Amino acid sequence: MKNKKSEFLRETKTTYKTTNTITIPVEVFETAESKEEIEDWLLVHDPEFIKRMLKARKNDIEGKGIPWEQVKAKLNIK
Repeated sequence: MKNKKSEFLRETKTTYKTTNTITIPVEVFETAESKEEIEDWLLVHDPEFIKRMLKARKNDIEGKGIPWEQVKAKLNIK
């Protein structure tokens, strides 16, 4: 698992070149089994992501969502 974490850190450093710093607790790296789990952790700690998800949920409850068939057609998904 240590190799996976090292690989993820290497990937992150080369892929995301920004001036922002993100602090991730060591426990997250010690318990995460994949980079997807780390990405999930990052998302649930991102206030903008949470805000967008709450808005999407509210729109869904109010019936303002776009039907799946319409989304698939727009994105050419079969």
